[in-house]
Amino acid sequence: MPALPSWLTTPLWDQFTALIPARPVVDPTHPLGCHRRRISDRTVFDKLIQVLRFGCSHEAIADTTCSASTIRNRRDEWIKAGLFAALKRIALDAYDRIVGLILDQIAVDGCITKAPGGGQCAGPSPVDRRKQGMKRSLMVEGHGIPLGRVLAGANRHDSPLLAPTLDKLDDLGPLPADITVHLDSGYDSGKTRTELAGRHLHGQIAHKGEKAPIQASQRWRVERTNAWHNAFNRLQRCYERREVVIDAFFDLADAILTVRSLIRPAWTLYRWDSRPARRP
Repeated sequence: MPALPSWLTTPLWDQFTALIPARPVVDPTHPLGCHRRRISDRTVFDKLIQVLRFGCSHEAIADTTCSASTIRNRRDEWIKAGLFAALKRIALDAYDRIVGLILDQIAVDGCITKAPGGGQCAGPSPVDRRKQGMKRSLMVEGHGIPLGRVLAGANRHDSPLLAPTLDKLDDLGPLPADITVHLDSGYDSGKTRTELAGRHLHGQIAHKGEKAPIQASQRWRVERTNAWHNAFNRLQRCYERREVVIDAFFDLADAILTVRSLIRPAWTLYRWDSRPARRP
């Protein structure tokens, strides 16, 4: 069973392979003039998607085509080159050109997941008997497309993570003059309102003590995106210990979600010669 359908992995790979710097298949500097052939980048890319989607270890997904060490080494090589962040940025730019980002409506929310292995982004979880957990403070636009996130231990409160999360807006270029930030009651404080006012942002914040249906707003989109992220088992139960690796997996997941959200509305907005006969 494939981790993702081919109509989604094909455009992802076509863009990702254009970012990979050229390298010889056989090392020309080998002293004996020979060397084992380099494992195909496509094979490693498919293995990383399987690790992200199924949440299995590198050893469990390794086989005769690619070892676990090769998967980890190639992953670290691509992280160092910034390829996963570049893939996410390209996918976001493509979505903005074809469909359009709704940047005047932004939602931010936190989500706690398990982190059994501990690591740089882990802390005692207040909802899981103080077991190791990770919190992500996620920011999305009006359609629910992920714009950025901040990783922290599960014991961190949502409110202090708001400022570094909103800093991710600086990477998006020109912004609308009037931006509304939708927040839940965990951000209902004078400090949050002061932070938003200092950034010239309007806040629609749920009040503590009032039931959610009475004050429901557009926060459901960020909650839906958090659910999309948790469908990737590597993010829902994270065994990675280094923050750069976790960020890389999140960037890959964001690119997948963005391209998927791009293809579906583009089906009804545009026509192209090679469009499949059935809607994905």
